[in-house]
Amino acid sequence: MTRNKKKSAGENAAGDAAAAEQVVRTFRIGAHEIGARPLTPGLYLVSTPIGNLGDMTIRGLETLAGADIIACEDTRVSRVLLDRYGIVTRPYAYHEHNAERVGPKLMEALVGGKSVALISDAGTPLVSDPGYRLSQTAIEAGLPVIPVPGASAPMAALVASGLPSDAFLFAGFLPSKDKARRDRLATFATTEATLMFFESPNRLAASLNSASDVLGAERSAAVCRELTKAYEEIRRGTLGELAAQYQDENVRGEIVLVIGPGSTPPPSEGDVDALLARLASDLPAGKAATEAARLTGLPRKDLYSRLLAMKGPVTKGEA
Repeated sequence: MTRNKKKSAGENAAGDAAAAEQVVRTFRIGAHEIGARPLTPGLYLVSTPIGNLGDMTIRGLETLAGADIIACEDTRVSRVLLDRYGIVTRPYAYHEHNAERVGPKLMEALVGGKSVALISDAGTPLVSDPGYRLSQTAIEAGLPVIPVPGASAPMAALVASGLPSDAFLFAGFLPSKDKARRDRLATFATTEATLMFFESPNRLAASLNSASDVLGAERSAAVCRELTKAYEEIRRGTLGELAAQYQDENVRGEIVLVIGPGSTPPPSEGDVDALLARLASDLPAGKAATEAARLTGLPRKDLYSRLLAMKGPVTKGEA
């Protein structure tokens, strides 16, 4: 890219959007060229494929073709997608290294009534990329922010893992240092939700070892690698088994580590007695036992008997 093109990408985005209005807005699927309807002004968060370009949605294509400006992490990566579908709009780089300079120009275009489509290199924008900052600024300015759903690596990994999906937590990347990584994992030890992390190939073995030590070697997990790509691989097992498998293996590609939910350990006898005593100071024994059962998951009948033993006989009807 020439020096002038770099400058226009960062400083003349709003002006180039005006010129883009002269271009016929179309996209192509196979041999068919399809016209894109005009977009209302706003920031469009457009999901792109995480590997297989065929996973791009029709709405996503129409949005990219119709947008005045396309902002992306890496223009070279995004150009492959745009060329595949015949979208001629030139993408502009917006990433963590130029966000302070380019962000205000994109906001200027939005305030001026233009449509801006934000995409990441792969997947859903704002998931571990600088788009969050632009989105927050647009929301604070009262401008429309419109999601255009599509591919998402964490969601693809979750449904492929075979682990519970009724409650889940995506926690981004784990720290690279061992102690910080173990401390971070410890905060999720009793989280009753399936955990999802992005991980790099050169740290996968270390992260699996840390997770096995901190969360338990018997905890179910899955390593989802290169999802939707030619060398897609999903390995399921316990954390201990997976740690052993990857210990000396040379791994490549993008990885999502999925770990099954934890469980809250049962309260100690002392904790139960303290809870019962506190509740019984304000409630009748029966209601105190009911509330204690709700809080601890222990049988109400057992808690009621325990409370009676603690406080002595109760008057008739107190239960």
